Formats: sequence, structure tokens, C-alpha cells
Amino acid sequence: MLKKVFGSAVFGVEATTITVEVNVDSGIGYHLVGLPDNAIKESNYRIAAALQNNGYKIPGKKIIINMSPADLRKEGSAYDVTLAIGILAASKQIKADHLEEYLIMGELSLDGDLQPIKGALPIAVKAREEGFKNFILPSQNAKEAAIVNDLNVFGVDNIKQVINHFDKGDVLEQTIIDTRQEFYKNLDFPEFDFADVKGQESIKRCMEIAAAGGHNIILIGPPGAGKTMLAKRLPSILPPMTLYEALETTKIHSVVGRVKAHTGLMAQRPFRSPHHTISDVALVGGGTYPQPGEISLAHNGVLFLDELPEFKRTVLEVMRQPLEDREVTISRARFTVTYPSSFMLVASMNPSPSGYFNDPNAPVTSSPAEMQRYLSKISGPLLDRIDIHIEVTPVPFDKLSDDRKGESSVTIRKRVTLARDLQTLRFKDIDSIHYNAQMNTKQIRQYCALDIPSKELLKTAMERLNLSARAYDRILKVARTIADLEESPVIQGQHITEAIQYRSLDREGWLG
Repeated sequence: MLKKVFGSAVFGVEATTITVEVNVDSGIGYHLVGLPDNAIKESNYRIAAALQNNGYKIPGKKIIINMSPADLRKEGSAYDVTLAIGILAASKQIKADHLEEYLIMGELSLDGDLQPIKGALPIAVKAREEGFKNFILPSQNAKEAAIVNDLNVFGVDNIKQVINHFDKGDVLEQTIIDTRQEFYKNLDFPEFDFADVKGQESIKRCMEIAAAGGHNIILIGPPGAGKTMLAKRLPSILPPMTLYEALETTKIHSVVGRVKAHTGLMAQRPFRSPHHTISDVALVGGGTYPQPGEISLAHNGVLFLDELPEFKRTVLEVMRQPLEDREVTISRARFTVTYPSSFMLVASMNPSPSGYFNDPNAPVTSSPAEMQRYLSKISGPLLDRIDIHIEVTPVPFDKLSDDRKGESSVTIRKRVTLARDLQTLRFKDIDSIHYNAQMNTKQIRQYCALDIPSKELLKTAMERLNLSARAYDRILKVARTIADLEESPVIQGQHITEAIQYRSLDREGWLG
């Protein structure tokens, strides 16, 4: 007898429905076909033990299982429950009406308990698209899948519950989530708050500008100046994610199994901080069956690279294209996967190998040759994609011991969101651009026009500070953001003056 059960495979951030055909016939043998990997081939041992421990068994007959489409590689242990229900239904050990309405996924323990799976959200999205009414999966993934409306999601703990549901008509408990309520209740409670930062007013201002225009930023300062502390608080002042962004972000984290069991939808923007020993594949994504890397896990959030010159040069170079295109494409002989990677890059570095360049009280100083070698690890093309360079100085004792609370992240975020709204309105007719940092040369000429006094001011500054040509466009973009924060329709002299301050690394004596 032949039975069809439905599961799903995830490629990139999209899912593909897999039809599991189980045929039980006279004879003997167990044949699993359709390009399964080793984890799926071993499933018959897990299924046999799980069924035996729950009062059922794999029949001693000829069982042929085909996973269709047969030319698509299937991987992982998430098909255990799909195969088990197919075997029970095909061997008539259980009644299984309306199997075509169900998508079933889950890994089995030997006692029949279900283990969590990866990619529950993309699978649920695809199930709804293809007209499935119900989705049975491990209870740990139920909240994640229940984000998708118009699909009945049933989280189960043991295969016995699934068997009784089909065989005896036991009703499974449906997981229902109010996506909007779940999303909005977590918006205003950032884990890290700018109110905790003592002093550093100029750096906070700089962070506010970076958040408002989506500008990449590099913080340069000695150890203990607060670079990491400031970077960790940047996501708390970014505009709240839209529901679409939250779904997109949750999808990527779902593929690698990083969504926490108690939270369905990710409401906070991601903050990723990989160690400087990371490989280029781990950063951009890849592997035999490509998985998203750190830059995709930071999508719609912040990627923080601490001690930037310590990263291998090859690792930093592979980031150049994703920073420009805001997506990363991983190609293999048989298929190509594209992951989104629209993130804000925040980097930090010491000004010299010892960390105390320009500090008269420093315990160690570096020679000019050591300085040059250290700074040359960061390539010009990468720096070209960083709009704001700012020097961070240590906080004096009187500021550290001050009991007054600083301005909270929620207050700063209101100003940032207002500035972003102005940019959304400005670029509403251009699909690929949403905020100032994404402007190309043509849009800079259109939206960052300067009056004569401002042009003269910028010309004088560039000549006197010996700023490079690449700094020109960056200064105009940042000045446009500063003007947006002040709700000024045109860029004025003071906006240019402030923007010029944020180009430390272009000045002679740094990388010149």
C-alpha cells in the first residue's frame, strides 16, 4: 500500500516541499531513495526504537521510501516523524485520513520525544503558500512557526501524540500567537541603554548621526575608552524594526536554529560581534550546503568588528561586495544561494599596536613605522565604505563618578526615527535606497546641494586638513543626515563643519 506524507527542505532562506512516498509490499528490505544524506539514512534505527517504545513497530516487509523531488539533496534529521507516520499509515497500523492537509517535521529521540528542527519559519511560510492547512512540529519550534497566519500550527512533545491524533482523533493543542502584540511588547525595552554611559557626549552624538543615516562608523581610541560599550548600545537607538524586517531577520536566524524557544518573532535588531580569528567563510557564509554567515545574521542590525586591524586581511576584503550590494551570493556547482546582508558596520580599533598613540602619559609608545604597518592592515577600499571616523578618549574621573543618568536610548531613538522618516519620504520613488548612507554620486548631487559659503567652507577644510577625494562624498552624506536630525531642508555651514570632524583617518598623520 502506498501513502504520501509531506515534509520540507530549506535552501538559503526559502523552503521546498518534499513529498515522502512510502510503499509497503510483500517481501523483505528497507530502501530509502531520493538523495538522502547520512543523517536521514540512519533514521530507520531512530524510528524503529521510537515506535517500539510506543507500542508500534516497523513491519517486516519490503518498504520503499522515496523523497521527491528525487534529484534534490535532503539533509538533516528533521524527517524522522514524517517517515515514521508514513510507515505506520502505509502498513495500516494507524488510520491516517487527510494526510495531504498536513506538513509534518521533527527529529525523534529513541523514546519517541521530538527534538527541535532548524528553519521552522521558512517552512511554515512555504506550507501556507502551497495550501497546507496544518503544520505538526516539535513544541520548541511552535512559537516560531505560529508567526505565520492562516496555518494551524501544532507543537508536540512525543510521537505518541501525533499517532493518537491521526488514529484515535485526539485533538492537538494549537499554538496561537498575536504576532503584532508579540512584536510591539518587546520594542521599548533595550537590553543595553545609552543612559548607562558616563560622559562621551560627542561620541553619543556621533552614534546618533550614524543611526539616523545608516552610516558605517569606526571608533578609534585607547583600551578602556568605552568603544565596545558604545557599540553594544547602538542597536537600542536604531529605528524599531518594521514587521516585514522582523520576519526577514527571524527567517535567517531560523535557518541556523538561533531563534530562542520562548520568542517567536525577533523584535530587537540583531547585534553580531565575531572574534577576530573568524574565517572568511564563517563571516560571509558558505560550506558544502551553504549556511548564512555573520554578515547575514546581522541583517537589519549591527555587525561589530572589535580590533579591526587584528582581522585577517582576506576576511575584511570579502566584506567589500556585501557592504555595497547589501546581499551575499554563494555559488556551488549545482545551485546558488543568496542571503540578504543589509547591516550597519561598526568597527573599533586602537590607534597603534600599543594602543596609546598621542597619549603623553602612555606606558608604551609605538614607532612611526610600527604605526604605519598596523594601520595599513585596513585597506583603502574598505575604509572607503565607512562614512564616520571618530576618536574616543578615556572618560575623566569626575564624569565617571557623576551619579546623574545620561539621556536614555528611547529618547535618542525618537529623534533618529524622525530623521529616518524624512529620508523614507525623500527616497520613496527609489526602490534600492531607504536612507542617506545608500546614496550614490547622482543622488548626492541631487539631495546634498550646497550654497556658495558652504562650498567655500568645504573647499578650505579639504585643503587645510589635506582630506582625500573619497572624503568629499562622505562628508556630504553625513552633513545631509545632520541636517535631517535638525529637520533642515538644506545643508548649512554648521552641518558641513560638524561632518568634517568625523573624518579622522583621512587626515595627514593617520594614513598618509
